[in-house]
Amino acid sequence: MTHTDDPTAARAARQLRRIRAFYAAGVALWTASSAWTMWDSPGSRPMWTSLLLLTVFTVLLAMASRWLRDLAPSGAVRPAHHVAFSRNTGRHALSKS
Repeated sequence: MTHTDDPTAARAARQLRRIRAFYAAGVALWTASSAWTMWDSPGSRPMWTSLLLLTVFTVLLAMASRWLRDLAPSGAVRPAHHVAFSRNTGRHALSKS
């Protein structure tokens, strides 16, 4: 049984994709907030808070991405059956013309 056959792994992968999008939005928000706060009042407590939250969301995004990559199937998924292609007719060998 591969990871893709397991419904629990598929559900976990869907949830990780959703949460990864949330974390990416958090990184974007806190990047903008940190940049604004650094420009407006450098060295202030709100600036350090924004940078801390940016760091937290960046780490969470990295962890979610890594877990999602680990859930991916290890080998390339290939079709179980290959159809020969005829160069003369430009059609598959099994198709009827």
